[in-house]
Amino acid sequence: MSDVTYSCSVCQKKISVKPGDAIPVCCGREMVPLPFCTTAPNPEMARNYDADEPCDPGTLPRKKT
Repeated sequence: MSDVTYSCSVCQKKISVKPGDAIPVCCGREMVPLPFCTTAPNPEMARNYDADEPCDPGTLPRKKT
């Protein structure tokens, strides 16, 4: 399984952890997981409004064990 990426709501720091690990804490608060990407930005969809917020595409290479 791929790692889960969390983001700090205060300082916007991002960190990846393995699924099942404890939720990381940053700036005194629990970090929130990035939502999975649902659309890829492309010029054909430029006229349709999409906030294009940071998301986790789930395409990171697997770590060697």
